[in-house]
Amino acid sequence: MDRRKFLSASLAASAATIAPMQSTQAQDAQQHIIRPREFYLLRRYTLQSGPQTALTEKFISEALIPAFSRRNSGPVGAFRLDVGPETPAFYVLTLAHTPGFPAMLDQELITDPEFVKAAEPFWSAPATAPAFLRAESTLLVSFEGWPRLTPSVKGAKRIFQLRTYESPSFHAHEVKVRMFHSGEFDIFKAAGFRPVFFGDTLIGPRMPSLTYMLAFDDIAQLDAQWNTFRNDPNWKKLSADPRFAYEAIVSNITNLYLSPLSASQI
Repeated sequence: MDRRKFLSASLAASAATIAPMQSTQAQDAQQHIIRPREFYLLRRYTLQSGPQTALTEKFISEALIPAFSRRNSGPVGAFRLDVGPETPAFYVLTLAHTPGFPAMLDQELITDPEFVKAAEPFWSAPATAPAFLRAESTLLVSFEGWPRLTPSVKGAKRIFQLRTYESPSFHAHEVKVRMFHSGEFDIFKAAGFRPVFFGDTLIGPRMPSLTYMLAFDDIAQLDAQWNTFRNDPNWKKLSADPRFAYEAIVSNITNLYLSPLSASQI
């Protein structure tokens, strides 16, 4: 199957998974608005400790983010991994206008003179001092119940939590997505969370999976809001619902703590 057909099939499968679900966002329900869903490109740069991390951060802030902005793919989030496996690492989150955006991105960038000039030190880093060790990309489609990226207030003190749920089967993954649309979004909001996005993985490692990002003022707020969430009677009722509790629908959770780079727009 060629890339275009694969992307189309992946998106169709995701749409089929979520189509029966109704949005839990009250405003949309009242106004009967179906908001178009977004695609997200999440790129991870695994780094090597030392001065080369500054080179990669400069590449992200002076070459990559401006190039995305010229393509109206903002706001762009750029983050440093503070707590999680394989530190140091940087994450870059941007809007992808179409599911084919990641496939053509690098080819477009090399025809952008401003990008090429700004990226040259990063691209030309010698093998003895590489700018990064590996780059890994994930393409996500937003949830129907949370179709728009919601940036945090830039300039405010904030940290981010990036959580990925892996499921043991595509059916279990479908059930977990349905669970979000069956009241879990409302519980997040009641607990005071500030979600940035919720995304279903179309292309990426360790599928089937979903990923979402939350913003907080600090660790104390993060801990307090998760305690509120866990103790919410509606969460206890939802998590015990036979539709979702008949077997394990999540087999692994990756939980990362991030801080924004100075150039981050999220």
